[in-house]
Amino acid sequence: MMNTDLMFSSKTEMWATPQRFFDELQLKYNFSLDVCAVAENAKCKKFFTPEQDGLKQTWEGSCWMNPPYGREIGRWVKKAYQQAVEEGNCTVVALLPARTDTRWFHDYIYNKEHVEIQFIKGRLKFGDGLNSAPFPSMLVLFKINLETLA
Repeated sequence: MMNTDLMFSSKTEMWATPQRFFDELQLKYNFSLDVCAVAENAKCKKFFTPEQDGLKQTWEGSCWMNPPYGREIGRWVKKAYQQAVEEGNCTVVALLPARTDTRWFHDYIYNKEHVEIQFIKGRLKFGDGLNSAPFPSMLVLFKINLETLA
């Protein structure tokens, strides 16, 4: 199957973070945990695998999140919001598809305190892909709610 055929299909929910893109963010945020990864695409020494189920774990420190982009993405966004904003356990930087029409975008990102959005100009080339993704992307920063730590 050609790369573009896979990208425009629903055969994968995993979109490996472009290394150079991640490296620039790592310099700024010094990530200590990749909350949803497999050994082949983990961006941090400490990471949660599908078997460990990052949705059931406590997130701490500076966390990187590039979740599966399927139907479960809303659960990952909700978890990031809960861990960082509501519980104050961590800061989460999430690479997400810019799907501004979704419930998860409006419930946990748009116009929320302690959440910042940065839309990415152009389209990313995920993993070893030769072609750009068929969707726009955004970075979402879920910051620790310092009031919860007082």
